[in-house]
Order: sequence, then C-alpha cells, then structure tokens
Amino acid sequence: MITASSIRPAPAASSLFRSFVLLFVGAVVLALSTFQSAFAADPNLVLDRIRKSGELRVPVMIGEEPGYIRDRNTGEWSGFYVEWANDIATLLNVKVVPVETTWGNLAADFQANKIDIAFGLNPNPKRGLVVDYLSVPLFTDAWAIVTKPGFTKKTWAELNDPSVRIVVQKGGTMQVVAEALTPKANIIVVEDRPLGIMELQANRADAMILAVFDAIDVSKAINGQIALPSPMLLNPATIGMRREEGNEGYENWLTNWVNQQRALGLAQGKLRKAFEARGIDLSVLPAEFNF
Repeated sequence: MITASSIRPAPAASSLFRSFVLLFVGAVVLALSTFQSAFAADPNLVLDRIRKSGELRVPVMIGEEPGYIRDRNTGEWSGFYVEWANDIATLLNVKVVPVETTWGNLAADFQANKIDIAFGLNPNPKRGLVVDYLSVPLFTDAWAIVTKPGFTKKTWAELNDPSVRIVVQKGGTMQVVAEALTPKANIIVVEDRPLGIMELQANRADAMILAVFDAIDVSKAINGQIALPSPMLLNPATIGMRREEGNEGYENWLTNWVNQQRALGLAQGKLRKAFEARGIDLSVLPAEFNF
C-alpha cells in the first residue's frame, strides 16, 4: 500500500534538491549582474558627447562683473569665469557657447540640458538634487555684506533684526544664508544683482549679501562699504555639471584640471588679475581670509 510517508523524499535527496536550487539561483543572479555590468553606462559618455558636439555650453549672466562681462558694442562675453571656460574648451578642442541665465535658473538649465558646466557654484542640497559638484573648490569665497557708509552692524546676530532690510538674489546661496542666519530681518528678494544695487541706492535696503569678491566690486560701484559679518562664513566656489549617467569621466577630468589650477596658483592669479584690472583693491580682505 502506498502511503504519504512512502513518497516523501529521503532526507539526503531533499538536501541535494535544496543545494541544486540554491546553486541555480546563484547562477542566475551572477548572470544578471554580469549582464547589467556589461551594459552599464560608459563613464566617458558625457565627455565624449561634448567633444563630439564641438561645443561647451556655459552660463553667462548680466550684472555679474568681473566674473561675466558683456561688451555692449559687440555682445562678446569675457570675465574670469569665461576665461576658465575658454581654458577648458581649448583643452577639449571645442568652442565656448554662452547661454544667458541667472544663478537661480542654473538647476533648471542643467535639467533641460541647456548647459554643460557652471563655475563658482556654492553647493546646496536643493540644487544638488540635479547637479553634481566637484569635491574640490576652484577658489574659496566668504559671505559679506555691502552697505551705505555709516551702517554699523557687523555680526549676523546684529543683522537678525526686523529693522534691518537685507536684499538677496533669488535662488542664490545668499538667499539660503539670509534665511538661515537673519530670519527676523526684512529679506528683500530680487532677480539679479543690478536690481539689488538699485534697492541699496534707493535706500529701500540697508545691506546686500554677496560673495566677498562680488561685494568688493559692488561697493566700489555705489561708493559703499563692505564687511564680513562675524562669525566669518567661508564657502567653496566649485564647478557643477548635470547629474546623468556617464559623467564620471567628465567629473574626474575636471577635478584634475581644478587641482592643477589650485596647485600652481593659476586660479588665484586669475582672480587677482581680474579685480586689479577693474581697479579693485583686494587689500580690504582680512588677513585671515585666503582664497
């Protein structure tokens, strides 16, 4: 008579069967992993695409001298950011294509694949959702304020007061700084730097938050004064690129380029030359600040 117990696999057979199943599953997983690796994105896809296109699309901005300077007669762009772009384009054997935009629109420009690189970015988490930043800065900046002569508040705590009117550029890191350190102040948000300058000139704002190099330039333009509120906030100015598959080689190559610029003093020298050409005295920078 056949019973359930008589057709149950022997312990040895059952163990052999389980071993076979485990080996089969392992083989399938290994095969899938190998298949996926074989079809993983080429790390040089982005770099090769830029070189093949013959163009390096770079953001340029009105009112952001001396980083971006537009010739009113010819429409040609210059400035130290553009010079860095030209240096990179020459090495890649491509030409620079200017794309006019603003700091606040950079993330959208990267998402829309309008630009290939952006200089002088201050990493922030929101923009970092779509932008990859180099891990090394091209130069170091600090947050400063530009004011009319006679303004005496010199600390972030003093600026954090409802009576203080602070102007910042929309979408820029200076807006993040203002909202974090001076939330009680009257924060005035404008689209670009020229509009912020107008707020100061019209006495609708007491101070404007800017990176210190930009602050020096603006203070000269409005005959104002600059201060680095204490505690001094240093911020890395780095390079950004669109987050996409195949940009690892591009990121690695740019990191090597930045490391050379810093190690040989080329980045620092370019900044000094650019500001001295505009008659800006960098001696106003505090001794403890090193860019």
